[in-house]
Amino acid sequence: MFTPQGPTLRELAVQAFSSIEHGYDLLAPKFDHTPFRTPDHLLDAVVRTVRPLGPFATGLDICCGTGAGVGVLRRLCDERVTGVDFSAGMLATAASTPAPAHAPVSASRSASATGSPEFTSAAVDWVRADARALPFAPVFDLAVSFGAFGHFLPAERPVLFAQAHAVLRPGGLFVFPLPAPPRVGSPLYWALWGFDSAMRLRNLLWHPRFVMYYRTFGLTEVLDDLAGAGFATELLPLTDLGQRPDGSPRCALVVARRR
Repeated sequence: MFTPQGPTLRELAVQAFSSIEHGYDLLAPKFDHTPFRTPDHLLDAVVRTVRPLGPFATGLDICCGTGAGVGVLRRLCDERVTGVDFSAGMLATAASTPAPAHAPVSASRSASATGSPEFTSAAVDWVRADARALPFAPVFDLAVSFGAFGHFLPAERPVLFAQAHAVLRPGGLFVFPLPAPPRVGSPLYWALWGFDSAMRLRNLLWHPRFVMYYRTFGLTEVLDDLAGAGFATELLPLTDLGQRPDGSPRCALVVARRR
């Protein structure tokens, strides 16, 4: 499927009928060859939007998977970055991926408009833990997350956001991209509706559950839950990703600051 190096249809089927943790353990070695990996142009857009909000010394990628978000943090944080995930397979893949050569810190501060990946000399750690029970003190200046929120039911968001708040220093930022919802009736709208419906049916009939929903992370509810966790929030357009026909951004960056 997807590419010659990607998972086969059979492998995806086995993953789909596994638990979240075991499914990602199985998928991990081939995950970066699937469309599920966060695309580089989105990562670059986040780097360019977040960099002026710094400087940052330490960063945490929540639900880091194979480490795409850690690469973002290595372009923004000077001292140490940490990736946390509860899949041992994803962490092993992340840790075994050769890190790009370091560039001077000054280079990362002045990255070009093309989004070329200049890296700081920050140390990198990988930690296995549940995002709903993070084992960290408030030592981070910046926390990010990419593509993982569909694995949490709406009722779990307050705990998830409270954990992100707890690991940040006062004034620290929790940021993540949030695409605009597809137009009602569009092909993407029906594709996501169909996926979520199939996943609900799967979880009704099969155990263990595999929680992954695309339509349970609405902006209004998310902002309310962030405020309830103690964050002050703002939205920044990711202008590099274009605009919708009405002029609104196709994707925004949620910037939540710990009060």
